[in-house]
Amino acid sequence: MKILKINAGLLTNFEVLDLLRSRGASKDPTRAMSLLKLSEFKVYDYLVESAACDQTRESINDFIANFKEYQLPKAELINIINNRPSSAVELAPIIEALEQRNWNDDTLDEMAELIVQVLPPRPDQKNMDEEGTAEDNGAQATDENNTAQVAAEDNKQVSDGDNGEEEMDDS
Repeated sequence: MKILKINAGLLTNFEVLDLLRSRGASKDPTRAMSLLKLSEFKVYDYLVESAACDQTRESINDFIANFKEYQLPKAELINIINNRPSSAVELAPIIEALEQRNWNDDTLDEMAELIVQVLPPRPDQKNMDEEGTAEDNGAQATDENNTAQVAAEDNKQVSDGDNGEEEMDDS
């Protein structure tokens, strides 16, 4: 590889990860067959656990096309791509001079929704979503079981109440 222009521009984490993969980086535990340096492997290990691992050129190009209307500088776009915020709270610190922009209150929420739709989730967000879904399903099943138990107890109390009234009438 020949460097044509030094510091020609900013790179996204996806582009760096793609470069490292093209140079032979992988999760191979021996890493003996690669031409990469130890520091490059450390960068690779970090990027594989970041939002860049599931991104594609198409998703990044879609993101940039969808965000043209917000007229964000390239540095902010790259920060959003690299960090992949999923809420307005995570997005606000990335955007400089937020108070000076003529956006309404819902603009950050709209931007966050667009990010979630276009860019794939970070690995830690995927795990949280899977756990949340499992917990929701478990909670729903528990609620259904509790409802069934309450209904059964109510039916038993009604039955016991009927028997008790009949016994009292006989006395």
